[in-house]
Amino acid sequence: MKVVSLFSGGKDSAFALWCAQAQGWDVESLVTVFPESKDSWMFHFPGIRWTKLQAEAIGIPHTTIHTKGEKETELEDLSNGLEKLKSSGIEGIVSGAIASEYQKTRLDNLCERLGLKSYAPLWHKNQEQLVREQIESGFEIIVTACNALGLDAKWLGRKLGTKELEALVKLKKRYGLNVALEGGEAETFVLRAPMFKRRLTVVRSTPHWHGESGYLDLEEIRLETSV
Repeated sequence: MKVVSLFSGGKDSAFALWCAQAQGWDVESLVTVFPESKDSWMFHFPGIRWTKLQAEAIGIPHTTIHTKGEKETELEDLSNGLEKLKSSGIEGIVSGAIASEYQKTRLDNLCERLGLKSYAPLWHKNQEQLVREQIESGFEIIVTACNALGLDAKWLGRKLGTKELEALVKLKKRYGLNVALEGGEAETFVLRAPMFKRRLTVVRSTPHWHGESGYLDLEEIRLETSV
């Protein structure tokens, strides 16, 4: 099956891509939606400008679609961009949705209108198990934004490992945090993964924190010669 994979550079879209490849599907392109607004309802914002380097590291063509990031209308921008890709014979769209009915329903409806299949391999997976699987599968993931109670500035730039997962589980019990960090509670960026032919290294970054939330400005990233 020929598909395109919605790709934000974060752990869930990257893991969904890997799942699609494991199915033997032909991923024609990684599709990144660039919202002008950091408050986009559907798409990630921090670190998204570096998705081109990630695509190069993976070795899959990269397609960008720009949107103002306004509620509902941003889906029309995605629809218009995907309509152009249909000429290449794509049959479906892969997404990293886990629990957000808002995202999943709108993507499903969009696919139905375009005559495409919607594939969400992470949908309703146990969130703790999912993050554990991502870590144990060799995904090198850093936190690039925090917007939930319990996540402080020390999480910015932090790599997710077993210790971090245990901390997230505790924060879930205390604050109701989403362990998989879905729904904008936090954002992530993948530096290395099993499908990467080359890894990425953060050369320079600056954390920004205001009140109870913040983000990591990834100012310079280097694409290494190998993983």
